[in-house]
Amino acid sequence: MKYKYFLFDLDGTISESAIGIRESLEKAILRLNKPLPNLDDYTLYIGPPLIDTFKNVCCFSDEEAHVGVEYYREYYNTKGKYRNKLYAGIDEVLKKLKKSGGKIAVCSSKYEKFAEEIVELLGVREYFDAVCGSTLDGSRKDKKDLIPYAVNALGGDLDENRAEIVMIGDTYFDAKGAKVCGVDFVGVEYGYGTNQSMIDEGAVTFASDTSELYELLGQ
Repeated sequence: MKYKYFLFDLDGTISESAIGIRESLEKAILRLNKPLPNLDDYTLYIGPPLIDTFKNVCCFSDEEAHVGVEYYREYYNTKGKYRNKLYAGIDEVLKKLKKSGGKIAVCSSKYEKFAEEIVELLGVREYFDAVCGSTLDGSRKDKKDLIPYAVNALGGDLDENRAEIVMIGDTYFDAKGAKVCGVDFVGVEYGYGTNQSMIDEGAVTFASDTSELYELLGQ
């Protein structure tokens, strides 16, 4: 195979997660007695770091945003995470890549503990060599920081193995992170982002469904 290290975004790439994320956001916002913004456009808040969502989408102050994150995580941990659903066919993609000798990691802006729990709930933990997510203190939340962290977790090195690494995701945050880190990117069209937003960050390769995704990755 062309690649050895496969970094998968979680929300919108492995998991249909919008319902649980939206519910958790709404509960956190209402708990702070703030007006609910229009959350119909999932691209606004699925993909970016959670703290940025509260600041940019909800227009919270820094202090309010941090409290919002705490409230969000409380609800998500008890109810929101159980709303995740595996995309049809993604388990077969992971299974085939694993069988072919690939090193596979979740590379998500989601809090790492939640990411671990979700892949367990979805029944696909066995296919991942590492599950990499953000920290509680926000010191690791952007894909530009998560990508090298995930590669290291897989036993590789970003500088030494750059040509063997591919990031797979559905939003421009994933595409931008791949561009900044100088690794290849494959965008999935079945997630929550838009092709154009990923193209604007340099994306050129897209999979319309999970079958096409394996064709692109398994070459």
